[in-house]
Amino acid sequence: MDTKIERVDWRHQTNVYEVNLRQYTREGTINAFLKELPRLKDMGVETLWFMPVTPIAKAKMKGTMGSYYACADYTAVDPEFGTVDDFANLVKMAHNLGLRVIMDWVANHTGWDHVWTKSHPDYYKKDEDGNFKAASGMDDIIELNFSNPDLVKAMIEAMSFWVKECDIDGFRCDLAFWVSLDFWKTARPELDRIKPLFWLGELDALDNPEYLEIFDASYTWTWMHRTEEFYKNQRHVGTLKDILKKYQSVFTSGTSGIFFTSNHDENSWNGTEYEKYGDMAILLAVFSCTWDGIPLVYSGQELPNRKRLKFFDKDPIEWTQDNTLASFYKALLTLKKENPALASGSQGTETILLDFHQDDYVIGFLRRSGAYAVLVLLNFSPYPTRFTYTGEEVTGKFRELFSGEEKDYASDPWFELEAWGYRIYVQE
Repeated sequence: MDTKIERVDWRHQTNVYEVNLRQYTREGTINAFLKELPRLKDMGVETLWFMPVTPIAKAKMKGTMGSYYACADYTAVDPEFGTVDDFANLVKMAHNLGLRVIMDWVANHTGWDHVWTKSHPDYYKKDEDGNFKAASGMDDIIELNFSNPDLVKAMIEAMSFWVKECDIDGFRCDLAFWVSLDFWKTARPELDRIKPLFWLGELDALDNPEYLEIFDASYTWTWMHRTEEFYKNQRHVGTLKDILKKYQSVFTSGTSGIFFTSNHDENSWNGTEYEKYGDMAILLAVFSCTWDGIPLVYSGQELPNRKRLKFFDKDPIEWTQDNTLASFYKALLTLKKENPALASGSQGTETILLDFHQDDYVIGFLRRSGAYAVLVLLNFSPYPTRFTYTGEEVTGKFRELFSGEEKDYASDPWFELEAWGYRIYVQE
């Protein structure tokens, strides 16, 4: 099967903002969220990822409201959120502001009372007793059978509904590696014929590199786990640099990793970024927005939100009048979009990991594209540090993104970073 695909160009400069619609506003509806669009646009957001808006199954429902990821109908919107027309209007308003919208797609499984359980029970896997097979470790969902060609056709038709009816710009595919690669090889070309789409797969490319044949971007769980271990155990930064080198080797042909400090799963089940990374959380946010990849920001991180949001119950984000990290993210996301050196997955850029004498503490890298260059310095330690770089890659004059400090490397080759400090020097 020829699965040659055309990847959308806008992926190189984009970022992704994940919307937890239920918890975003007191109302938890699509229409209540509309007022947030201008604010997020001003903050530098490019792509909105909405957690599933499809109806939530009632059978074996968890909590008082159930899981977004236990779908009862692939071509409808849960009344909790609104209607299909509401969602189509949201996408239209987002497009008018220059934003793009991708939706969460849960292909591997449905809830126990999905409409297909009655109309097409043959779409599902069965256990040894002939009953619907519950997904591994999750008793509120049942697995679909992708060896059934009728299911494959029906799934693609359901996905196409949202492209045709709501004009979405792509999919974030839940547990993409639980679904056969053959399905994605069939689905993407058919859906891209309706409209060129962006495809984000929930998988780690170090574990499932073959899926990058289809997906434009994938998760970086290995980095996420190792950085948490690093913070809690104070290991040598060489272990982190080794992981980055592995990611550099696997993301080819214009594909990218998506880097983040929080998302819906991490926040609810494993803790906020401040629980996981403590004083290193902001440093990692800087990394996520400047390394060769696509940065992800989760609902409320601009506050910053410091509580775990309940997953199956109403638990609104406690917004205040002052989103104290909004300007921080705006600076990073705007630089990501506007500076060609920070393009992700682009053959016109290079990312050079630098070696310093203080290798136990500092990770530094230079992003370059033509005449553009961005130097990023990160102190992965609770100790202030002063260091220089003796290589030939760093030359010329820079301006630091946040402070505006001017730096002429020829006359002043020394750098200073406070504990868990960072500097982003943009080539003048």
